[in-house]
Amino acid sequence: MGASAIPETARRGRPLSERTENAILGATAALLDEKGLSEITMEEIAATAGVGKASLYRRWPSKGTLAFDAFGARFLSRQPLVDTGSLRGDLTAALRAWLRTVHNTRTGRTLRGLIAEVQRDDALASAWNERFLTPVRARHRVMIERAVARGELPHDADSDLLLDLAYGPLYHRLLHGHLPLTVGFVDDVVAAVMAAGRAGDPAGAPRG
Repeated sequence: MGASAIPETARRGRPLSERTENAILGATAALLDEKGLSEITMEEIAATAGVGKASLYRRWPSKGTLAFDAFGARFLSRQPLVDTGSLRGDLTAALRAWLRTVHNTRTGRTLRGLIAEVQRDDALASAWNERFLTPVRARHRVMIERAVARGELPHDADSDLLLDLAYGPLYHRLLHGHLPLTVGFVDDVVAAVMAAGRAGDPAGAPRG
């Protein structure tokens, strides 16, 4: 969960040592799992990490920005993006990794809690978009770009729509819990995304 997992655009303030930054991110992630965002404080994070509070504010202007950087770094580290050579293979690997990361895990419970928190606070929602959603979607968008380069998708494929079609159903079941999250469901979602991708191809040729 090192600094490399955090986008450069999210870096601010005087540089911290890698050791100090990792200690802060690790302490924040652990406290998020234990208590949730609303229950932790910057003072508590600093004490747990063994650093001064000034070290936190040197890089993160608020508790939310720090929490989302910490969670996002860990979240992405548990879902390495693989290149299988096909969109179907990439989507299957990525969505199954997402399932392993969030299904009946502390990470999944923390994710649900953070999504709930940002609904009530516009500033938090803005930070969530910048610090979590943007880098996560950038990572996933690589799958669509590869598929376009391979000719599996048309050059004007709507990557945002395809990502929403892929991850939207999974997040829906995670948040509502109305139906099970299973490998079979993941495979059905992949099939639906592939069908949508083919529907967007003017040639209409089956691909992937």
